[in-house]
Amino acid sequence: QVQLVESGGGLVQPGGSLRLSCAASGNIFSIYAMAWYRQAPGKEREFVANIYWSGGSSYYADSVKGRFTISRDNAKNTVYLQMNSLRPDDTAVYYCKGIITTTRAAYWGQGTQVTVSS
Repeated sequence: QVQLVESGGGLVQPGGSLRLSCAASGNIFSIYAMAWYRQAPGKEREFVANIYWSGGSSYYADSVKGRFTISRDNAKNTVYLQMNSLRPDDTAVYYCKGIITTTRAAYWGQGTQVTVSS
């Protein structure tokens, strides 16, 4: 009943920037938190960043601290991931995850490909 739609992925050179977006729709009562994960070929899915909806507190994986910024637009039910100083090892499929306050159910987006290469 809840859908997450991601956008903004693509090909970028090392040192470049991208901004990912993920919009939630459907039977949403309120959002508890949203997060970004990524999965590179041959590797397990890993946590990237999280943001709590009410206060906006955020948490980052050590690998992206200082380079990535997670933010939200409450009115649009949308979470963003601003990615700067991108490296080749940032190449992965990026997924957004939403947790709904009422049920604490988790929903996943379809994923968007980010490729960092010269």
